[in-house]
Amino acid sequence: MPNPTAAMLVIGDEILSGRTRDSNMHFLAGELTRIGIDLKEVRVVSDDRAAIVSALNALSAAFDTVFTSGGIGPTHDDITADCVAAAFGVGIDVRDDARAILKAHYDRAGTELNAARLRMARIPDGAALIDNPVSAAPGFSLKNVHVLAGVPSVFQAMVASVLPMLVGGAPMLSQTLRVNRGEGDVAGPLARVAEAFPDLSIGSYPFQKDGAYGTHVVVRGVDGAQVDAAMVRLAADLGA
Repeated sequence: MPNPTAAMLVIGDEILSGRTRDSNMHFLAGELTRIGIDLKEVRVVSDDRAAIVSALNALSAAFDTVFTSGGIGPTHDDITADCVAAAFGVGIDVRDDARAILKAHYDRAGTELNAARLRMARIPDGAALIDNPVSAAPGFSLKNVHVLAGVPSVFQAMVASVLPMLVGGAPMLSQTLRVNRGEGDVAGPLARVAEAFPDLSIGSYPFQKDGAYGTHVVVRGVDGAQVDAAMVRLAADLGA
C-alpha cells in the first residue's frame, strides 16, 4: 500500500524576493519522511489572494495532507487565514478560544492585545487550533490543510503539534554510495539498476573535490531488503 502523500505551500513575498531564505521545507521533508508520509510537491506563492486560493484548491484536492507556511501574523499582508476560508467557502472571525490564548500570553508579557495582534485570533469556521508553544498565536487545521507560521522556530513547534494527528506509512529508508567517477560514467549502470528495482528511487548527485569528479548515488525505498540488494548491485556494477 503506498504511503500517504503531502504537499507544502510556502507563502510570502519575502521568500520570492530573496530577502528571506526558506528553511521550513527542508525541516518538514525530514519529519514527514521519518513517519512515512511522502512530500510530493512544494509551491511558493506571493502574498496574493487569488494565487493562494488557487494553490490551496489544487493542492488540497491532489494530496492527502497540505501544510502552509507563512502569512498568519498581525500585519495587513498576513492573509493566509482569509484565503483558507475562501478556498473552503467558510466564514472567518475572531474566535473566543484563540482570543483567550493571545490575551493570556500578552497579559503575561505586559503587552496590549491590540487590534493588529487580535488579527491572529481570526480563525476560519470549523477549524481546529494548532498549539504554538513558542509565541502562543495558534495555527489551525481545516479539512486536510494545516496552516502554520513562517518563523522557523514556530513552524517547527507547530509541526510537532500536528504530526501526532497524522497517519503515516512505511518510513523511507536511504543508503548512499560514493563513486569516484563522474555522472556521465555511471549513468548507464544506474539506469540498468533503476530498471531492475522499479519500486526504489535511485538518484545521482555529482561533486568535485581536489579537482576530481565523483558521484553520490542515493537509493531510497520502504523495503530494506530491496535497498540492500540494489546497493550490492550498484557496488558491483560501478566497481565501488
